[in-house]
Amino acid sequence: MSALTLGIDDNKLVAVGNGHFIHETVVEPFLNMQKAAKADSVDIQICSSYRNFDKQLSIWNRKFGGELPLYSLSNTQLNHEELSDEQKVHAIMLWSALPGASRHHWGTDFDVYDKASVEAINHDFQLVPSEYEPNGVCGRLNTWIVNNAEHFGFYFPYAKFVGGVAKEPWHMSFKKLAISIENDFDIAELYNHLERSELLGKETVLKMLPELVYRYTLNKGKA
Repeated sequence: MSALTLGIDDNKLVAVGNGHFIHETVVEPFLNMQKAAKADSVDIQICSSYRNFDKQLSIWNRKFGGELPLYSLSNTQLNHEELSDEQKVHAIMLWSALPGASRHHWGTDFDVYDKASVEAINHDFQLVPSEYEPNGVCGRLNTWIVNNAEHFGFYFPYAKFVGGVAKEPWHMSFKKLAISIENDFDIAELYNHLERSELLGKETVLKMLPELVYRYTLNKGKA
């Protein structure tokens, strides 16, 4: 497993504008998809792409430590103080990835939105599923990518909730490379890296690690 997979090496990444980076293999397919969408008057723009290990670690620690809120699947805020460490881990991973096990480390995955439509109505964009429903601000975008993404090599690893990550209609992945990374994913290497990190809840996470990768990173649901 490469260092890129863990979010600690960005040598294979290429800038694609607005501060976003994706894997060099993914650039041409993405730009081709973006161009085709534009021809159909659909604006595909990236709103989140590569995040390194340290950035993901910061998000995790702020959520585990109570600095940032935790939410249920129904988007109800949870009482942090009432949760066990294991419950905190599951609550975080419903909406945010474990450092070292985030698909956003790979450069194959990114989140998209319809920037033109959002700006046209001065919409307060939240990146929530309702915005991608037919009547949502990104509804036309969602219809287009569902119908066309496969032609450019992309798919949706979190298209529906199956017991792992909450539904993310905006999350796209370049399938050929992402599947290769999934197949080579080394949980032992991830374990060693996390063991050396400043991860909050580390002891609990390491005990649960194979389950967490299966259930959330690979989105296979409960084992």
